[in-house]
Amino acid sequence: MQKPEMILFDYGFTLLNEPDADFLRGEEAVFPYILDNPMGKTPKELCEAGLAIFRQLKDCRHMGFEITERQMMQLKYDSFGITFSIPLEEVENILWDHVSPGGRMQGIRALLTQLADMGIRSGVISNLGWSGAALRRRIDRLLPENRFEFVLASSEYGFRKPHEAMFRIALQRAGLSPENVWFCGDSAAADVCGAHNAGIFPVLYEGEAEDGERSPYLEKNRQIPLDFDHLHIHHWRELGKVLEQL
Repeated sequence: MQKPEMILFDYGFTLLNEPDADFLRGEEAVFPYILDNPMGKTPKELCEAGLAIFRQLKDCRHMGFEITERQMMQLKYDSFGITFSIPLEEVENILWDHVSPGGRMQGIRALLTQLADMGIRSGVISNLGWSGAALRRRIDRLLPENRFEFVLASSEYGFRKPHEAMFRIALQRAGLSPENVWFCGDSAAADVCGAHNAGIFPVLYEGEAEDGERSPYLEKNRQIPLDFDHLHIHHWRELGKVLEQL
């Protein structure tokens, strides 16, 4: 194990989480910005329509392809003739902020500060339907000390981890070879196996959020054999201690 030049992070339940997510609350927040609503749809009806679209398309995500929130928003709103007084990019931000304002994983702020002090570069690769711009905005708001050189979201590329393309793009952006990079994430399948297959040293993180919420992948992780070199941690201070000893 050698000291990395760069550490890449997953987003959900790795850097941040989304406590008390409620899509109805999101629809209620964007509702005042509706300009045309010819069918008289209510926030509840729009929420139900959005969830129905997501359920219909979820098989594509399970196959490794990303269906973006922007696509689902356009499908939902355009099918009812709904238009807004603000750009759809702003609708996305308002919607996501009110679905859940977001929360931090325990110890992540201290770790990011430590990485900066140690001169270790950092970046993000996330499986996410929300746009990359919306993700960067959220990360900068909740983790203002971050020095992420880039934030890659699967919504911008069409493929989800563990597809190797996401990792290759990150390495190209960083200008580094795989052996000089580590990747941290909460999913054994998408993050740990994905990074390993790309030649990147993987770190399986199974910690708690500041509100006590934990990753939905915990049970699935136990079903996936990880018969290769990796690090398994339950708090970010553990990673900090490992790095100090290298």
